[in-house]
Amino acid sequence: MDRPWTSGFDKRPVVGPLRLGLTNLDGDGQADLVHHGGPDKAILAYSADHYDGWRHELQMPDLPFGAFGENFTVEGLTEAKVCLGDIWQVGESVLQVSQPRQPCWKLARRWRIKSLALQVQESGRTGWYFRVLQEGVVAPGLSLQRLECAHPEWTVERANDVMHFDKDNLNLAAALAAIRPLAASWKATLMKRAERKAHSDPVMRLIGPNEP
Repeated sequence: MDRPWTSGFDKRPVVGPLRLGLTNLDGDGQADLVHHGGPDKAILAYSADHYDGWRHELQMPDLPFGAFGENFTVEGLTEAKVCLGDIWQVGESVLQVSQPRQPCWKLARRWRIKSLALQVQESGRTGWYFRVLQEGVVAPGLSLQRLECAHPEWTVERANDVMHFDKDNLNLAAALAAIRPLAASWKATLMKRAERKAHSDPVMRLIGPNEP
């Protein structure tokens, strides 16, 4: 936990408007551009509804919004209500749900809880990524309005289940990979599974490169 590491994970609230570009908010950034960031991961959203549960489970009553590295902490939306490909408007910007978030070891390192990334993955309370279809200005307190839901059968919750738990169902893997708005990295992983019955090893992502 004490070894050096670099991250853009430690988020702080903003009080005014920010411009949202195709890859991130003004002033935001990612340290590891191989695994984070890019058009498919421009904005990480996390449900405010999950925080009371985490505060109790982790015995951290002061766990602040933004603790899971999210750009948007959203109230009233969860993985069970948000679907892949959903198009949402917030302020001047138009966003599309691209994939569930796959938590990594930096979340555990941030809060010094070695198993936290795995706990988040197994709970299904992962959050999700947006790609930006239309740039614009956003600000705290704005509402998200859903403009389109083309794949109501593919909630973020269900996609998480296929990726992490129902791994032997190759038909579901292929069906999920066929969802056009799904991020390219998820498509590649799922097609590899469906065509070659090959599973990626999540240990490096969850535990990190510096662990024995």
